[in-house]
Amino acid sequence: MPDLLVSLYSGKLDELESRASETAIRIRPAISPEMHVVVSWVREHFSENWASEVIVAFSRQPNACLIAVEEGKLLGFACYDTTARGFFGPTGVAPEARGKGIGLALFSACLRTMKTLGHAYAFIGDAGPVDFYAKTAGAVPIPAPDKGIYEGMLRSAPKT
Repeated sequence: MPDLLVSLYSGKLDELESRASETAIRIRPAISPEMHVVVSWVREHFSENWASEVIVAFSRQPNACLIAVEEGKLLGFACYDTTARGFFGPTGVAPEARGKGIGLALFSACLRTMKTLGHAYAFIGDAGPVDFYAKTAGAVPIPAPDKGIYEGMLRSAPKT
């Protein structure tokens, strides 16, 4: 999967933010006392590698992990500036909550936060849903002869 680049000054981000505002789920920064809950949830639903990145996100000031919460239940998360500065991800939504715009809202909130923090661009490393990112934020593939920052990374087995 390619790495992607998103301009945080693109008009596509206004459209993305408008679409994200239609989601009724609350998106907010996680707070330190929630770290054990979020890390465990990510470990259970996704992977040990992503849980490691969430721990890094919690070590940032401000916290670089946003969460989607409904009635006290964690439904999704998104991080930025974890593997490297300027990187978006990892991000994930609970299987039972997919299709409700939560991923879109988390993506939008992260990009907005990154722009506020002074980033001009966001990188999406080893992007899975390339078409989603291209369509929603105008992301473009970064031409590179190799796999980028994740080349040779040790990985845990994905959750099924």
